[in-house]
Amino acid sequence: MRTHRTRTPVRAGRRTALLAVGALTTGLLLTSPQPASAANLITNPGFETAGADDMPHCWEKSGWGDNDFSFTTTSDAHSGDRAMKVELTRRTEGDRKALITESAECAPVVTPGKQYDLGLWYKTTTPDASLTLFRHDETAGWQYWTDLKTLDMRPAAWTEATVRTPEVPAGTDRISWGVSVYGTGAATTDDYTMEQVAEPVPDPGCTGTARECADGTWEVLPTQNPVRSMHSVVLHNGKVLLIAGSGNSEELFEAGTFTSAVYDPEDGTYEVIPTPDDMFCAGHVQLQDGRVLVMSGNKGYPSADGTIGYQGYKDSYVFDPETETYTRTNDMNDGHWYPSATILGNGDVISFGGLREDSTGSVTADLWSDAEQRWLPMNQVNQTWSYWGLYPSMILMQDGRLFYSGSHVFGNNIPGTGSAIYDYDANTVTEVPGLRNKDERDQSASVLLPPAQDQKVLTLGGGNIDSNPDANRLTDIIDLKEVNPSYVAGPPIPQGTVDHGDGPVPQTGDQGKMYVSAVLLPDGKVLETGGALHNRADPVFETSVFDPASETFDPVAVDPEARGYHSSAFLLPDGRVMTTGDNPGNGSWNHNVSVYSPPYLFKGERPVITSLIDSEWTYGDTQRITVDRPIAKAELIRPAAVTHSSDPNQRFVDLPLSVDGNDGNDGTTVDLNVTSNPDLAPPGWYMLFAVDAHGVPSVAEWVHLQGPAALTAKDAGAHVHDFAEAPRGKVTGPGRKRAAEPVPATVSGCDRHYGSANVCVPTAFPAEVGATAAARCAWLKQNEYGTLEVNGKDDPLRLDRDRDGVACGKGDVRRG
Repeated sequence: MRTHRTRTPVRAGRRTALLAVGALTTGLLLTSPQPASAANLITNPGFETAGADDMPHCWEKSGWGDNDFSFTTTSDAHSGDRAMKVELTRRTEGDRKALITESAECAPVVTPGKQYDLGLWYKTTTPDASLTLFRHDETAGWQYWTDLKTLDMRPAAWTEATVRTPEVPAGTDRISWGVSVYGTGAATTDDYTMEQVAEPVPDPGCTGTARECADGTWEVLPTQNPVRSMHSVVLHNGKVLLIAGSGNSEELFEAGTFTSAVYDPEDGTYEVIPTPDDMFCAGHVQLQDGRVLVMSGNKGYPSADGTIGYQGYKDSYVFDPETETYTRTNDMNDGHWYPSATILGNGDVISFGGLREDSTGSVTADLWSDAEQRWLPMNQVNQTWSYWGLYPSMILMQDGRLFYSGSHVFGNNIPGTGSAIYDYDANTVTEVPGLRNKDERDQSASVLLPPAQDQKVLTLGGGNIDSNPDANRLTDIIDLKEVNPSYVAGPPIPQGTVDHGDGPVPQTGDQGKMYVSAVLLPDGKVLETGGALHNRADPVFETSVFDPASETFDPVAVDPEARGYHSSAFLLPDGRVMTTGDNPGNGSWNHNVSVYSPPYLFKGERPVITSLIDSEWTYGDTQRITVDRPIAKAELIRPAAVTHSSDPNQRFVDLPLSVDGNDGNDGTTVDLNVTSNPDLAPPGWYMLFAVDAHGVPSVAEWVHLQGPAALTAKDAGAHVHDFAEAPRGKVTGPGRKRAAEPVPATVSGCDRHYGSANVCVPTAFPAEVGATAAARCAWLKQNEYGTLEVNGKDDPLRLDRDRDGVACGKGDVRRG
C-alpha cells in the first residue's frame, strides 16, 4: 500500500571502491560527524560529512509516486564543498525529497508550543519545489506535518529562503524537514539553518475585568435586526448580508413580502433591500470575485392538509455587494430547497440535495461554472443519482475531493456509515467509518479545523427532529491526512443550562444540543455557541472554545439570547463574533442581535497591519506586510456564508512567515508564504489576520486570492499530498438514473395538520411529554403555541378529541 511518502530509502546504485578511495583523497569524507553550530539545530547542515546509502550523514532519501529521479551530492555548493541536488526527469505523480534523517541522532529536538525559524540556500530549475516538514509524535510516530513555502524558480543564482514554523503541536518531540521536488526539474540546496524563535515578552496585563479576560463578554446590540434572517454572509467590504426571504412566515409569503438587509458593523445600521424571490432556506456561497451566489429557495409552503411539503424552486441569483442588488442567473437543473453549496479550487460551485419543486428529494448534482458564469446543463455534470439529504455538509479536501461530514438537517442521515468521500472526477462515493449516532446528527455543526493544512474536521452535537431525543454532546474528529481516515471520538461538548419554559436549569445526563454554531477564530481556535435540546424547543445556553491543539473545550461567557432553529453565528473582520435569530416552534422570531468579544480582545493592544503592499494575491506568492510589532502567525479566514449550523466553505489557511531581521524586538517586515494549492484555499476574498504570540489578532485586512480561469491544483503547480488514498469503506459508483427520492411531507419535523404553515407542531414530542392529549396540549401551551385550528379532517396526534376543529380546546384536555 502506497503512502504519501516512501520511508524505505531509495537506493541510487552501489558506488565502486575506486570512487570511495577518490572521495577519501579529496578530503571531503570526514572521519567523524560534523556538529551543528551553537545556534543552528541542524546536524551536518552543509552536507560536508558523508554517511550511508550515498547520502550525507543525517540526511536520507524520501518520496513517493510514479517518477524518475536522482539524488546527487554535487560540488556546486553555496559554501564549502558539497550541496545536495534532487532531480525529477519524469513525473506522473508524487515527489522526491532529501530529508533530515528521522532518528534520535539526527532529527532536531523541539518543544511543543514553540516556533522555529528555518532557512536554506537553493537553486531550482522547476517552480514545483517546496519546503516540507514532518514531525515525530511521541505516540503515533513520524508523520507529515505541513508544507511551509513554495520556492521561486532560481536556476542560476544561489537564493536564500527563510520561513517560520507554526507552533509545534502537542506531543511532538522532534521534526525533520527538507525540500520536496514535485515537478520535472531539479532543486540544489545547501547551508540549512534552524533556530528556536526567541521567547515572547511577558503576558500583557488584563485590560478588562478578570471575567472578561478569562471568558470574554457578550453585548446585545441596541438596534434589532429588521428582518427574519436565517442566512448570514460576510461580504468583502466588511458588511453582512442577512437574507430572510419570507422568513418562515406563510403570511409574508402569501403577501409576496421577501426581505434581505445589509448590516454595517462600523455604524450598527441596517439597510433593508429589495429581494426578488423567497430565498428562505436557499443555499449561498461567495464566488471568487466577491459576489454571492444564492441558489434555490422556497417555491411553496406545505399544504394545509399536510399532503404536500415544502417545494424548492430552480431559480438562482447573484448578489453584488457594490450595488447591493440581486441579478437573476439561469435556472438550476432541479429544485434544491436546503441545498449544499461548495466552492471548488477552480472557482466552480457544486450543489447537492434539497427538495425539488414537487417536494421530493433532489438526486441531481448541479454545477456552477465560474468560467461561463452559469449553471451547466445536466449532461455536462457528473451524476451519481444519490440523495444526500438537506444541507449536507460537503467540505472541499486538499486534493479536490469532497468530504461529506455527516452533518445535515431534518431527521435521519444517509444510509451506511453516515459519512463519505465523494470523488467528482471518478464519480465514486466511498463510505467513511466512525461517526457515532449517525442518525442523531441533525443540525450538528462540522468545521475544517485550523489550519486547513492539517485536514482535520470536527463534527459536534446534533439531534433528530423526527424521533426528537435529547440532543447529544458528541464530538467526532477525523484526520483526512490518514491513508484510511476514520472518525474518532472527541471530548463531549460542555453542558450549560436549558430552558423548558420555566427558566434555565442545569443540563443533566447526556443532554447536549442541536442547532449548534461553530465559528473559526483568528487565534486558531473554534467558538461553539447556541443550540436547543429539542426540535424548535428548549433553548440551551452554553458557549465554549475548542482548542484543536489540545482537543479540549474551555467554557466561556454565554450568549444571553436563545439561539435555536434558524440562528447563525459568524466572525466579523474586527475579530468579534455576531449571532442572530431564533425561530421556536410557535413561529415567533428573535430579532435581538448579540456580539461576542473573545478573551483575546482584553489582552492589551492589538497588532496593527501598517501596510499591505498588494491586496491581489496569486497562488504560490510571497506577499509582504508590515506590522507595528512582532507577530507569531498570520492566516487567511474565508468569510462566513452560514445557515442552519452549516458553512462548509469556512476555513482558516495558515500563512507561514519569513521574518526579516526579527530579534524579538522589531521584525515588523514580514513575508507571507501563500499556498500554491487552490483546493486548500479556493479563490475569493479572505480576511487576513496577523496574530501576536499571545493570540491577540489584528483587525483584518481584505485580500483577494485568485488564479487564472479554470484553475486547478495541478495547473497551479500545487504540492498535493496523496492523503485519504485508501479508504476501505464501501465504494459505489453512479446508481441507476432516477428522477427523485421519496420524502415525507413532514420532512421539516412539523406536523402540518395543525395551525398555519409557519407553526411547527412537532411530529414527535420530547420524551418526557406523555402520549396523551392532555400532556401534549400542556406542552404546547407552555411553549405559547396558542389556538391551533385543525387543517382538514385528519387528527394524527389526537389533539382534537371533541372534533370541534380546534386542537387542545377545553373539551380535548378533559377527554385526556
